[in-house]
Amino acid sequence: MTVMDNLRLDGKKIYITGGAQGLGKSMAEGLAQAGADLAIVDINLEKAQATADEIAADTGRKVIAVKADVTNPDDVDQMIETITTELGGLDVAFNNAGIVINTPAEETSFEEWSKVININLNGTFLTSQAAGKYMLEHGGGSIINTASMSAHIVNRPQPQASYNASKAGVIQLSKSLAIEWAKKGVRVNTLSPGYMATDLTLNSEELKPLIDIWNDWAPLGRMGKPEELQGIAVYLASDASSFATGADFGIDGAFTAW
Repeated sequence: MTVMDNLRLDGKKIYITGGAQGLGKSMAEGLAQAGADLAIVDINLEKAQATADEIAADTGRKVIAVKADVTNPDDVDQMIETITTELGGLDVAFNNAGIVINTPAEETSFEEWSKVININLNGTFLTSQAAGKYMLEHGGGSIINTASMSAHIVNRPQPQASYNASKAGVIQLSKSLAIEWAKKGVRVNTLSPGYMATDLTLNSEELKPLIDIWNDWAPLGRMGKPEELQGIAVYLASDASSFATGADFGIDGAFTAW
């Protein structure tokens, strides 16, 4: 068995929340290219289905679309049941759904704060919990939770206290789960991207003025490309990362190394 063999995902069953677009879609493409069968989970079923159809056509893998609200426990339980039934199991849970609201802290309503925390942190707990229960009963697995470099730094110039707090919580939650499940066959890690040049970011009127500022501060002088996260996604989903658990993998072009 070579290292390249260990990186293959043939036969693995994986879901990714927030997988219909952006970073989730790009990482889903990489996982399918490495041989995995996928469930694209999103609140927008139409977009999820379009992404699933596109990836299936490009890779020849089985890819299904599942609608779920990650903040709703019943939705999450049904999501796991649907995925395990239609894919025939679950080896890797990729909890990637998240949002950001840029509002100064003194102007942030409790509704805005709660929305960010509910999707980013509570949603990650519910999906990790549900996937973990299944994996504990079926021989183990790998859970990957998307955090952010914003868990480690305070971004500038945009105000995003709720997002930063939620993503720091994702890392500590994931470490806690990793310790609880370490001897039970379930690995839990986090992926912390830096600024990434998704279509949504590049075309956002709100964010366009910030891109030059971010690039000026970036050691590499640019944002990351979505496909530059595919390698770490495949690694964490694969048997090559069998000794990796409770770790945070920062892919930010050294932005947090200042």
